[in-house]
Amino acid sequence: MISRLFQSICCIILCCTSLYSSAAENFVIEDIRVEGLQRLTPGTIFNYLPLEVGDTYDDQISREAVRSLFNTGFFDDVRLERDGNVLVVIVKERPAIGAINITGNKDIKTEDLTKGLDQVGFSTGQVFDQSKLDTLEKELRRQYFSRGKYGVRITSKVSPLGNNRVSVAVDISEGKAARIKQINIVGNESYPEDELLDLFELTPKNLISYFTKTDQYSKTKLSSDLENLTSHYLDNGYINFRVDSAPVTITPDKNEIYITINITEGEQYNVNDVKLAGEFILPEDLLFPLVSVRKGALFSRKQATDTSEALTMRLGHEGYAFANVNYIPDIDEENKTVAMTFFIDPGKRVYVRRVNFTGNTRTRDEVLRREMRQLEGAWISTPFVERGKLRLQRLGYFNEEEVNVETPAVPGTVDQVDVNYTVEEKPFGNFMAGLGYSQGQGLIVQTSVTQDNFMGSGKRISFSFNNSDYNRIFAVGYVNPYYTVDGISRGFNAKYSETNGIDLNITAFDNRVFGGGVNFGIPISENNSIFTSLDYENTTIMADGFFASEVLSFCQDEGGPGDCKFDVLRLSAGFAYDSRNKSIFPEWGMVHRVSAEMGAPSWGNSLEFYKLTYRSQWYRPIYRRIIFTVRGEAGYGNSYGATDTYPFFENFYAGGPKSVRGFEENTLGPRDSVGNPLGGNVKFLAGAEMVFPIPFIEKAADSARISAFLDAGNVYGLAEDVDLSKIRYSIGIGAIWQSPFGLVSASLAKPYGVRAGDRTQQFQFSFGTQY
Repeated sequence: MISRLFQSICCIILCCTSLYSSAAENFVIEDIRVEGLQRLTPGTIFNYLPLEVGDTYDDQISREAVRSLFNTGFFDDVRLERDGNVLVVIVKERPAIGAINITGNKDIKTEDLTKGLDQVGFSTGQVFDQSKLDTLEKELRRQYFSRGKYGVRITSKVSPLGNNRVSVAVDISEGKAARIKQINIVGNESYPEDELLDLFELTPKNLISYFTKTDQYSKTKLSSDLENLTSHYLDNGYINFRVDSAPVTITPDKNEIYITINITEGEQYNVNDVKLAGEFILPEDLLFPLVSVRKGALFSRKQATDTSEALTMRLGHEGYAFANVNYIPDIDEENKTVAMTFFIDPGKRVYVRRVNFTGNTRTRDEVLRREMRQLEGAWISTPFVERGKLRLQRLGYFNEEEVNVETPAVPGTVDQVDVNYTVEEKPFGNFMAGLGYSQGQGLIVQTSVTQDNFMGSGKRISFSFNNSDYNRIFAVGYVNPYYTVDGISRGFNAKYSETNGIDLNITAFDNRVFGGGVNFGIPISENNSIFTSLDYENTTIMADGFFASEVLSFCQDEGGPGDCKFDVLRLSAGFAYDSRNKSIFPEWGMVHRVSAEMGAPSWGNSLEFYKLTYRSQWYRPIYRRIIFTVRGEAGYGNSYGATDTYPFFENFYAGGPKSVRGFEENTLGPRDSVGNPLGGNVKFLAGAEMVFPIPFIEKAADSARISAFLDAGNVYGLAEDVDLSKIRYSIGIGAIWQSPFGLVSASLAKPYGVRAGDRTQQFQFSFGTQY
């Protein structure tokens, strides 16, 4: 039996040797034939083969051909055979990925996982590679471990689909995130541990962390917390501070984590000298005021970094876009002092070749280009480049978080760059038909068609119809923000309205108004503008029913016999300052608006009056996306000339969601003869608010806010003195959401300073768009 086995092995060896000799024998290739292809074309094989018809086939070229085809990653097997003088290439293709299904993932979005797969070449249509799938599983585990999910289980299954395709199913069982049981800081002597832990986003497990998830370990969050800790020490003079180690220990059941942070504080150091060095493009006396580091103060890395950035920005304004300003501390260990030298390397002055825009598929380039302050052909100014980005964000045509700018160097040059702005357009055409509700206005039926960027031209057109329990409004409008190349805007408007005041929180009267006007806006600087308008209104007061004596006497005194119609020629002018970073949910900046309005003498039965108003609001970021805002408003109106009584329908009102929450809308101030709110000719409003993003919902950060507020204000009539002791105020919490259906707001307020006759309303809300 052993003899027969030996003979069989010898036969096999002889056959293989014979076959090898046949394939390896040199010959001139007259043709090449490819076998075994299913998805690929023969042309793909020929592109990678290092030989062609007419070449001499030998051992070396055979090895090169097989190696070249294997290196493509397309094949599981490659063989070369000879059929006469024809070279036969026999391949077995690897299957293609026909489908990828990922299930069970919650902490990492499927779209993020899909993008990651695309980047490594593991996506639908690509050749399946088991090694890439194995690498993917390892990387996923690493990602979940960094998020504290040490119990994650990842399984994958590859199934045939036919036509040499496979489907890949990845099932993820994330498990629970490990909770932080304890954080210890070792080596702190100058600050108590509790004070240092207040700098951390991560916290040990407690009642609040059940909602905030701050006790869920994350490697990224720990790194951020360690940087906060380092910054705290470096900004308070501890220039030699360091984190020695931060070991993370997990319990055997993978549910709890202990973090120990070992630090070395070092000594505090004071600044004993500050100077500038290097190449001075600008005089030193112009640069030194930008230095925030002060002699005699404690060393602060933040002040040093801020100084470097300020100097770099100043040089960037002069065209030195790639300037470097580095601070060099000279430490005196004996005296515990540090001398700060800021070394300036301006580099070359850089010029702008082109300003380019991408992403504006519908908006014309000229609409974006006219917002630019950086000119082509001029030297680059980094503040101008950033100003262009800010102006694009404030247009309202683009997603504000997706407006980006880059300044790549022009290939082959050392002193030229392009300025590339990338935008993502929002839907700027809007048709709305729906319902709304306001506790002051009741049910609102509305239809509106608005194009803020009509056909990509930057012009705004609008038509709206609004019908509620007390009024009906038709309005059309048109605004050209660049009526002139200098940015002067011009707009036209027309409207018709009917108001039934019986059920309103204002003095009862019915009126009908139609009219129209023209307005202009004139910019005088980046943030300052003046505005003016001229409007005509024909107003009819209908006082045939049961109305207050104030309404009847006004009609008798000013309306003429048997008639209560007025022709109002309304002139207005004002000044506005606006430095907000964006118009909706601003994060920083301020807005001031002063306006004067008058009813001018005109034809017919005109009314002569004037109104002065001032509005202001200030925004400041406090921490991350927490914003503190303060607002104020004042107004005064009176009659003049031939009009003896200030028109009651021009009165200011206060109370409600837009002024003093916690009081019914429009109910503050004087009452008429039948007890309804009359409003007044003097108004004072003020408020302060701390605005927060909605916790745990990052997606809502740009469309929704919650807040804690303090409101105050009142209105005063013609016959009464302004008594600040009559100011009403309230404190409470509120929420606002810019929904696809319009603005939704709600508040819960506790009113204070309530007097007899005041109408309070602790909970208030409204939704839908109002004209």
